[in-house]
Amino acid sequence: MGVTMQLPTDDRHNYSKEFLYNNLAILMGGRVAEELVLKHITTGAGNDIERATDLARKMVCEWGMSEKLGPLTFGRKEEEIFLGRELTTKRDFSDQVALEIDLEIKRLVTENYERAKRLLTEHMRSLKALAEALLEKEVLDAPEIDQILMQNSSQTVPA
Repeated sequence: MGVTMQLPTDDRHNYSKEFLYNNLAILMGGRVAEELVLKHITTGAGNDIERATDLARKMVCEWGMSEKLGPLTFGRKEEEIFLGRELTTKRDFSDQVALEIDLEIKRLVTENYERAKRLLTEHMRSLKALAEALLEKEVLDAPEIDQILMQNSSQTVPA
């Protein structure tokens, strides 16, 4: 089992659509690596898939980052006083819009799954070099990762 930790480069409260889109591909990277290297999938990527789906849902429903559905929010947040003041989301859209939301979330996640697959296939040598270094050291810091990637960057494998 592996854990990938991304350290923030600065404190952020606003994220660009491009940054979030890239994060979807990053989150799908573990599942893709399992498939490409191990030739099977495990439950190991479950949390990453959950996080990717949640991020795509927020992009579509909260932040208006869907070209198809436009700059709208879907689902009103309301406090439920009798439930310990928990926030709930009230559906304020039709069944047709719900279907379009589901399709858009699926598109964002699967598009970035395919993107991660393409990138990891193109850079398989780097992936294997990083895996070997992790088996040897268990933890790699940013300069070590950069060094491994630079050593393997000119050795990409055609898809």
